[in-house]
Amino acid sequence: MTSITEIARDVYRLSTYVPEFDLQFNQFVVKDDEPLLYHTGPKAMFPSLLEAVGRILEPSAIRWISFSHFEADECGALNQWLEVAPSAEPVCTFVGAVVNINDFAVRPAHVLEDGEVLNTGEYRYRLLHTPHLPHGWDAGMLFEETQRTLFCSDLFHQVGDVEPSTESDVIGRFRAALTQYQVGPLRNYMPYTPNTGRFLTKLAAWQPKTLAAMHGSSFLGDGEKALLELEPVLKELLGS
Repeated sequence: MTSITEIARDVYRLSTYVPEFDLQFNQFVVKDDEPLLYHTGPKAMFPSLLEAVGRILEPSAIRWISFSHFEADECGALNQWLEVAPSAEPVCTFVGAVVNINDFAVRPAHVLEDGEVLNTGEYRYRLLHTPHLPHGWDAGMLFEETQRTLFCSDLFHQVGDVEPSTESDVIGRFRAALTQYQVGPLRNYMPYTPNTGRFLTKLAAWQPKTLAAMHGSSFLGDGEKALLELEPVLKELLGS
């Protein structure tokens, strides 16, 4: 069952809880002149996500499909969405396009360079290239400047079937999830590199008000503070 929650004006969080992983998988749909879907979900979730999107807008009207990096939950169902939405284009970094998407997808990617802006009507999305944050050479994030929403992928990863959004501190939840993963087969889930702190500072400088997380609750509040508090946790748990 996919739940729908409006976490900011015109920004809808679609969430599917998978008990086997004790994990939520979240996608985001933004209603605008040129609607945007952020995260496609994996292929197996496509039918339920298609039905959920249909409760918000006509799926064929989607114009842009974006994601952070090449991974099943980020863009596994990309081609299924491109078939449903004939005018849609994938949106990603240059590295994402040349290394993965232009070979994988049925239509070539619309490339955004670091700092470049995509206008969808009322809203403006700035691409922030963050190689290997959360993971992958191709990684990047979209920051919606009008409402200051950061679509932050696996950052602030939380386990459990949690509430759609929270104003409480999510750092503790993230620490608990990463600590849990460090003792199992997912212990290399996220890298810590010499650039991790620099990229988190880069994201924090935009002072997001909403952090739209792929797994777990979206955070509503001081996103700058939360991003800066993330770096010591990553360094402590992963830096060695």
